[in-house]
Amino acid sequence: MRLRSLLYTLPLACTLIAQAQTYSVIDKWTLGGEGGWDYLLADPSSHLLYVTHGTRVEVVDTKTGKPVGAITGLKGTHGVALDPDGKYGYISEGAGNNVVVFDRKTFATVKSIPAGTNPDGIVYEPVTKTVWAFNGRSMDATVIDTQSMTVTGTVKLSGKPEFPQADGKGTVFVNIETKNSIARIDAKSMKVTAEWPLAGCESPSGMAMDTASRKLFSVCDGKVMSVTDADSGKVLKLVPIGDGPDAAGYDAAHHLAFSSNGEGTLTVVDTATSDYKVIQTLPTQKSGRTMAFDSGNGHVYVVAAEMGPRPAATAENPRPRPAVVPGSFTVLVISRK
Repeated sequence: MRLRSLLYTLPLACTLIAQAQTYSVIDKWTLGGEGGWDYLLADPSSHLLYVTHGTRVEVVDTKTGKPVGAITGLKGTHGVALDPDGKYGYISEGAGNNVVVFDRKTFATVKSIPAGTNPDGIVYEPVTKTVWAFNGRSMDATVIDTQSMTVTGTVKLSGKPEFPQADGKGTVFVNIETKNSIARIDAKSMKVTAEWPLAGCESPSGMAMDTASRKLFSVCDGKVMSVTDADSGKVLKLVPIGDGPDAAGYDAAHHLAFSSNGEGTLTVVDTATSDYKVIQTLPTQKSGRTMAFDSGNGHVYVVAAEMGPRPAATAENPRPRPAVVPGSFTVLVISRK
């Protein structure tokens, strides 16, 4: 009787687990405005979401979905990093070749710090208390001391960097898009200590990290997420995802990795076992290629907009992007059922 009861309850338990891990779009916050966008970042401690949007960074209250402020007057924003003290934030201002420091209480600009050419991905490194801005065109990283707000070094890279992650122990990792690789950097010495090829991964962009089990999740062209051991550099698994990814996220509480895909899907991957199975492909909205995970409420935020017709290709711009329909910029709020 006990065996029969166990056999009966196991499928039910698996069903309940699968249901608990099903995600859905529970809300949409229309921010409006004009222009393109790039990365976004959730701050669970203050219940705020920072969204880079053209020449400004939108600040949204995640409890209400209402804008509470903006950092304005910028030149082409890409990413946001935050210090752990709740005092300052740092914006990679790509078109201005600066890192812009802002006050997180007033959202006023405090300082503009010269970086390399086209700073894009940006991350705070806690051991050295530095901010790292990765410059796409000059193919290097600008290191900024957050106490003095000055540049303390520049780290040359082998190719165009994309999104970085810090492990909290003094190491910074970054995808090298043009080399299909990951660079490992020692934050104290500001030296590249290894570069690992990502076999089977083309043009890695977004990256997330499981710092506890030392795994890196890089999303790539060709509908692939590469899972890499952060100590050995070994590629452990290539996981199928949606088309056109540009960002990744990780939920440490439930051992799930996410890929936001421009085709209009969110891929959810179970990282609890070495199988790295896709447990859900959630329809979102076409153009929803970037995302942020909020560890405070477990929500995933994906930004998207309606797109106009694609312009004709020219010699100067062989792959033109379609224009964003004004007023259609939206945050999709995704949650577990």
